[in-house]
Amino acid sequence: MGSSPLQTALNEIAASARAREDRGAVASYIPELAGIDPDQFAIALARPGQPTLVAGDAQVPFSIQSVSKVFMLALALGQLGDGLWLRVGREPSGHSFDSMLLLELEKGRPRNPFINAGAIVTTDAVLQGSTPRETLAALLRFIRAAAGDDTIHINDRIAQSEIATGHRNFALAHYLRSHGNLTNPPDLTLGTYFHQCAVEMTVTQLANAGLFLVGGPDVPRPVSERHIRRINALMMTCGHYDGSGDYAFRVGLPGKSGVGGGILSIVPGVASIAVWSPGLNHYGNSKLGTEAMEQLASRAGWSVFGAGERGVL
Repeated sequence: MGSSPLQTALNEIAASARAREDRGAVASYIPELAGIDPDQFAIALARPGQPTLVAGDAQVPFSIQSVSKVFMLALALGQLGDGLWLRVGREPSGHSFDSMLLLELEKGRPRNPFINAGAIVTTDAVLQGSTPRETLAALLRFIRAAAGDDTIHINDRIAQSEIATGHRNFALAHYLRSHGNLTNPPDLTLGTYFHQCAVEMTVTQLANAGLFLVGGPDVPRPVSERHIRRINALMMTCGHYDGSGDYAFRVGLPGKSGVGGGILSIVPGVASIAVWSPGLNHYGNSKLGTEAMEQLASRAGWSVFGAGERGVL
């Protein structure tokens, strides 16, 4: 029995990525990520009620880093509802993910929950009234239930590496605290945040975990449909930092990147797609991962902006 057109597309995209010489640069400022082999590439596509399709190094776990912000945001909205927006905005920043400029201009209220300052506030909100261990356990339960996989874990070596080198995040946290927008001690919130970013998954697990954002009757529903729409909207407008407009222009789908080289993208009502290539572009997003998503979206005719060119799959 031959491969499906989608499987063929994934295989060809993975083969093309493997042949590329310009792969971007790994995130060398986090020591545990600096030694990752940049030649690795993997892609997975999950659809409700159907087998997950994979190509490349799909069984190699990687640090999802800021992709974890999607799951912590879902947890925060499930617990706090719209009260979260009193502390975090919903606008693109137009600046790098760790910039302090807008935070200073806007008096300690981060632009959105996907830049580092906004994610730190989101983690702080979930942490309120709990211990870091309880908060991280709740996050892992959420991700494991969404993925249907109890083996997903946090890589403590990566978390400790980030704690040792995350000076700019400490500065952001203390600045937030100075404006009264951090309720827990900075070390407590940041310890939780760094461990959150150190969640380790394969593309298969990540694509499956993203299915709750696809919608439909055959997927987990850990948060309301309303919150799912809001998360997808924020992934579209803010999920790739100051490269979010470029990703929307090229791919046309909600997506969230991480400096570990992962990207989670959602085709609403159709599929959850995870791609991983450790080399990053100048925005801090996976270079080959972005290109792979652009190819797949074009071939399949997937875009939230209308049919446009008809896909061949």
